[in-house]
Amino acid sequence: QITNCEEIIIFFLLICGGEGSLDRLLPSVSSGLSPRKRTTSRCKSEPPLLRTSKRTIYTAGRPPWYNEHGAQSKEAFVIGLCGGSASGKTTVARKIIEALDVPWVVLLSMDSFYKVLSEEEQARAASNDYNFDHPDAFDFGLLVYTLRKLKQGKSVKIPVYDFTMHGRQKEWKTVYGASVIIFEGIMAFADKELLKLLDMKIFVDTDSDIRLVRRLRRDITERGRDIEGVIKQYNKFVKPSFEQYIEPTMRLADIVVPRGGGNMVAIDLIVQHVHSQLEEVSFRAVALASAHQAQPLPQTLCVLESTPQVRGMHTIIRNRETSRDEFIFYSKRLMRLLIERALSFLPSQVHVVQTPQGQDYEGRIFHGKRITGVSILRAGETMEPALRAVCKDVRIGKILIQTNQDTGEPELHYLRLPKDISEDHVILMDCTVSTGAAAMMAVRVLLDHDVQEEKILLVSLLMAEMGVHSVAYAFPQVKIITTAVDKKVNNVFHIIPGIGNFGDRYFGTDAPPDWSDGDMD
Repeated sequence: QITNCEEIIIFFLLICGGEGSLDRLLPSVSSGLSPRKRTTSRCKSEPPLLRTSKRTIYTAGRPPWYNEHGAQSKEAFVIGLCGGSASGKTTVARKIIEALDVPWVVLLSMDSFYKVLSEEEQARAASNDYNFDHPDAFDFGLLVYTLRKLKQGKSVKIPVYDFTMHGRQKEWKTVYGASVIIFEGIMAFADKELLKLLDMKIFVDTDSDIRLVRRLRRDITERGRDIEGVIKQYNKFVKPSFEQYIEPTMRLADIVVPRGGGNMVAIDLIVQHVHSQLEEVSFRAVALASAHQAQPLPQTLCVLESTPQVRGMHTIIRNRETSRDEFIFYSKRLMRLLIERALSFLPSQVHVVQTPQGQDYEGRIFHGKRITGVSILRAGETMEPALRAVCKDVRIGKILIQTNQDTGEPELHYLRLPKDISEDHVILMDCTVSTGAAAMMAVRVLLDHDVQEEKILLVSLLMAEMGVHSVAYAFPQVKIITTAVDKKVNNVFHIIPGIGNFGDRYFGTDAPPDWSDGDMD
């Protein structure tokens, strides 16, 4: 046990090698400037991606694919990483992710779930007299609730803990579940309910001297603490807690990894096991609607009346020879008619007003809290002006969903939704719906944000019967409004006869040779 600063400095010089090592470790202190740095728990989702030699890995997660019933195809595979403070758990997690070659993953850190401290506890923490390495320091109730929702593929809010202020920040981070979730923390195996959620348990076993060196480097350079305070906290809390609470949980582990992230043999064995447990789930659009193709179109579908005017506009925008200017002009006209029709399905109630002549007029007004538009990028964004033109002060959200060319699965790449959207009636906008893949995922995202299914209106200029059946079967309370429904989808999921790649025709960009309405849809 190290008892004074002189011993620890000598220890550092021996471990780190050379006089310059201590200079790199300890922050310089100048008059008038505080060496403390503002450091927060990042729940390992900021930044939201990792770049490896093979691919970009999205660490903010994404809603997994849902089957034709609108239910999750499978739960995420959760790996629990336990070990002493500064044992290299995060390094092991990143090595596993890179070797797994999985594009969607969530890294969840236990550091985000420290309890909110009272004033008395805050004072003790400031003087290094509060035990952050005790099970009572963590909010296990919130942690179990969060991990359970992530495992189910739901969106969750993750607290952000400020280590310099010993408290949670006001803003929380939104994270989605994924195919694989890696949860790491010193007390990852300390709660029975938490253990039930872990599909694989890994203990990272690192020499105590190495862990102490890493903890000193981290707490001094990153968290702005002084060396005396770090040593005091280590001797009084960290070391005894490891021996009493953390080390005994090693027996619960399925795999023990000695030497941390440098043990590639152990990491390769872990990756092989995870691959054997993960079932490959790929999206097959035809399977979603094949059982319903011979059925009549659902009652939740509303198709704009095919008047000569509507038919004429379709003739123009479907014509491959139509110029871009005319394509945009007549598309906008159709969008305006479509949005107006969609608004007629919003709830209303009787409202009496007085006319300028002093007479009562019995009319109707919208009966709801708010209307929010959500566009599926990029083509759906072209419908926003039509919505804004008829809905004053409407709020707008955006979702970017693209099809993975390797698996055929729709994947969420970007999401921005207004606050408190759960109470709104939502108009979900996309210009074409072929298979219904992106539309179904977008609806699922809204449901994950607690929007009521019956308050969602899906509006699209053109849909294929397959997409209509898929959405209606998975979400029978969603109202679907379109200007036309084409019967066929070819073997590469192009709507037939179709309209072409709407986004490319509207924005004047060139479509790739293998363009698909499914990409826009």
